[in-house]
Amino acid sequence: MLVNIHQAKTHLSRLVDRALAGESIVIGRSGHPVARLVAYSEDQSPRSAGALRGALWVSPDFDETPSWLVGAFEGDDGLPEDGAGR
Repeated sequence: MLVNIHQAKTHLSRLVDRALAGESIVIGRSGHPVARLVAYSEDQSPRSAGALRGALWVSPDFDETPSWLVGAFEGDDGLPEDGAGR
């Protein structure tokens, strides 16, 4: 069922009831579908440990902060203290 946005705002409660009953409501703008209203359902499937094993890679140094970044936070611009080069 396709309803325009104005109808959806006006009859939202009724449309939600229809979605809860299993109907898929398509909301359109100028006759073109833009959204779908369906009943919410919790994903009841159990998660399995290790499902992403082998799919991700973490660099060995991922938790080491580079000295240039530490310096940037501490106000060190990498130039000599006497201001030479400015």
